[in-house]
Amino acid sequence: MHPELRGWVDVQRTHQANVRLGLTLAFVAGAINAGGFLAVGQYTSHMTGVVSSVADQMVLGHWDLVPAGLAALLAFVLGAMTTAWMVNWGLRRGLHSAFGLPLLIEALALLLFGLFGAVIDLMDTWFLPLTVVLLCFIMGLQNAVITKISRAEIRTTHLTGLVTDLGLELGKLLYVNRHPEHTPVRANRDKLRLQSRLVGGFFIGALAGAWGFKHLGYVSTLPLTGLLLLLVWRPLWADLRRRQA
Repeated sequence: MHPELRGWVDVQRTHQANVRLGLTLAFVAGAINAGGFLAVGQYTSHMTGVVSSVADQMVLGHWDLVPAGLAALLAFVLGAMTTAWMVNWGLRRGLHSAFGLPLLIEALALLLFGLFGAVIDLMDTWFLPLTVVLLCFIMGLQNAVITKISRAEIRTTHLTGLVTDLGLELGKLLYVNRHPEHTPVRANRDKLRLQSRLVGGFFIGALAGAWGFKHLGYVSTLPLTGLLLLLVWRPLWADLRRRQA
């Protein structure tokens, strides 16, 4: 194991640890979002489409579909709320795993998603909406983790803000400063590299998730679960040892 892996989710943070964790979680989010689409036919990492879909269904008079959209939105919010509760609870108690606890819940929820997959084909009407809700909860949970850790500098579950920031920095980078009497426009190259890496991490994760689900099915959630557990077990173990001391 990497000697600094514990620090990726420990409460003692560095910018480098935030970037590493952000890239890892962007990969996980891309894999869940793309693989989850093949499973349930819906992207679950961003709520823009969900809210728009609810509005569309209301205008079209498809009121039977509105509750499912509202449940997905509520699940995402509940995921973010859960992260806030768990992190603040952990910080109040001085736990090394305060930021890792939500990722532990995410890992367990991914296992639950894999179990749901075993019965979706048999009981599609009941379990498919529950699976969508579960995936939205996972995405809300994860996005809130890295948002809180990095103080909103890094987000991982949706690309709209990342691509917007990327475009802004590229615009500055390519801007021609013709008037020396004005303050020159300069791109933040560190931010540009970070946004590019996060977008790339999400894309690679999406490729991996889509390929894994297509060829392996729901068992492809196991490596993602293992990756999350790998991130959190060292701080959890440190807290357990301290409690037993």
